[in-house]
Amino acid sequence: MPAAAGSGRAGARRTLENALRRRGFARVAGVDEAGRGCLAGPVVAAAVVLHPGRAVAGLRDSKLLSPSRRERLYDRIVRAGCWTVVAVEPRDIDRVNIHNAALDAMRRAVLALAPPPDFAIVDGFEVPDLSVPQQRVVGGDRRCAAIAAASIVAKVTRDRQMLELHARDPRYGFDRHKGYATRAHLAALGRHGYSSAHRRSFRPRALAGATPTVA
Repeated sequence: MPAAAGSGRAGARRTLENALRRRGFARVAGVDEAGRGCLAGPVVAAAVVLHPGRAVAGLRDSKLLSPSRRERLYDRIVRAGCWTVVAVEPRDIDRVNIHNAALDAMRRAVLALAPPPDFAIVDGFEVPDLSVPQQRVVGGDRRCAAIAAASIVAKVTRDRQMLELHARDPRYGFDRHKGYATRAHLAALGRHGYSSAHRRSFRPRALAGATPTVA
C-alpha cells in the first residue's frame, strides 16, 4: 500500500523500517533506481538492508546531495549494510521499455540479497513478481533511510558506469550530464548520432527528425 509523500528536509529516517521490525520483519530492504529518465546508459537499481545497530547519518534522496557527499555516504552504506545492484543495459531497455526495465532491475536486486530480506519498501512503485511482502512509498527516497541508501548506491554506481562510457567515447560528455537530456547532450547527438550507449526508443522532440545511427 502507498504511503504519503513527505518533504524530506530533515533527511530520511528509520521510522517505517522500525515499525516493520516491531511487526516481526527483521530484514527490511529499501529499493530504488537511477537513470530512468536518461537518453543513454543503463538503468540501475539497488536494494539495501541497513544494519539496525549501525546508523548512517545524513541519508537523504541522492538528488539532494553533492557528488562528493554521495560518494562518502556510499562508502559508509556498503560497509554498514547488505546491498546489491542490478543494471539493465540500453538494448534491453529498448526491448521491454524503461518502466518494465526499471521494475525488473528492482525485483532482481531484491532477490539477489543474501540473506534474503523479509520485507521490501520501494520508492514509488509496486514491484511485480516479488517473493517477499512489499510496500511502495511515494517520495520514499526522501522519507525512508533504507530507500535513501538504495538511491545513493544506485546513483553512485550508475555515475561511475557513465564515467567509464565517457572514457571510451568522450564525444557526448557523459562525464558531465550522465546521459540526461541536457542541451549539450542533445547538441552532441545532433552532431554524432546515437552511439551504442544510447536508448533508441528514447526520441527527444529536438531530434524528432534525426536518424538514430551507431557512431
